[in-house]
Amino acid sequence: MKALIFPGQGSQLVGMGSELYNNFNIVKNIFNEADNKLNYPISKIILDGPEDQLQLTKNTQPAILVVSYSIFKVLKDEFNFDFNQFKYFAGHSLGEYSALVCANALEFNDALYLLHERGKSMQNAVPVGHGSMIAVLGTKIDVIKKLIKDMNFQKGVCEIANDNAEGQVIISGDKKSVDSFQNYLKENKIKFIPLRVSAPFHCSLMHPAAKVMKLIIDKINFKSPSTNIINNVTAAKESNPEKIKELLFKQIYSTVRWRESIINMSKENIQTFVEIGPGKVLTGMVKRTLKNVNCFSINTITDIKNISNEFKK
Repeated sequence: MKALIFPGQGSQLVGMGSELYNNFNIVKNIFNEADNKLNYPISKIILDGPEDQLQLTKNTQPAILVVSYSIFKVLKDEFNFDFNQFKYFAGHSLGEYSALVCANALEFNDALYLLHERGKSMQNAVPVGHGSMIAVLGTKIDVIKKLIKDMNFQKGVCEIANDNAEGQVIISGDKKSVDSFQNYLKENKIKFIPLRVSAPFHCSLMHPAAKVMKLIIDKINFKSPSTNIINNVTAAKESNPEKIKELLFKQIYSTVRWRESIINMSKENIQTFVEIGPGKVLTGMVKRTLKNVNCFSINTITDIKNISNEFKK
């Protein structure tokens, strides 16, 4: 059985989707639709940059949706790819919106608007420079949870933002607390990498953003997805539109339980994971977490042709 997975922030690259844009009118139409909905040339930022504009989270989030949805539509409409063979769709953080669009639970235009507003609200929740995020590598999540508990952050915020893969956990919080935690990791000889981010995502400092987004999400029409969606907050499937809305605003301040999502899909006999969108980040996470599974990442015409032929066998 198969699952379709959609990347989140961090996979963006100036020029992503350009090959598809230059070869398929359906992709040009999607990019134009995005420009019209957002009232500014997001397509130019995606295709030509500058990079500092693409890295702004209010642009990054809708940009990744545009590219992921473009690849999906080329596969579906130009190559008659059968997505009925997929048991689950899942997306990492903002990728959950891509999954919902492709599962017919959310209109593309509505998702563009939501992600642009989500990006703005997340950026505005914490002043620039006041937050921090780090990736902790090669250490199990239970050990990291214990280390955070040992630090006893009574005033500050230092929380697990993403449980990405076996041996890859992201920490988020206020700068002072995360800096203290880094020192503690050094003392314990645990490897970590500081991340270049504009805000401390997926931690309790994002509650103001979640409040803003709840009001916006509540106004948007959601439908039951045509394919099972695994959500980030519970790492389980959810099909009730009202529950999906609730989980989307909770996702903003909650841990992205991606490793558990992958494991839970595997327990449901998923043996093939196909990543649709820029980069190969999720494919790497799946391979770190599961053994003996097939992984494909699709973002070029060659990738599309290869997977079309592979799945016809």
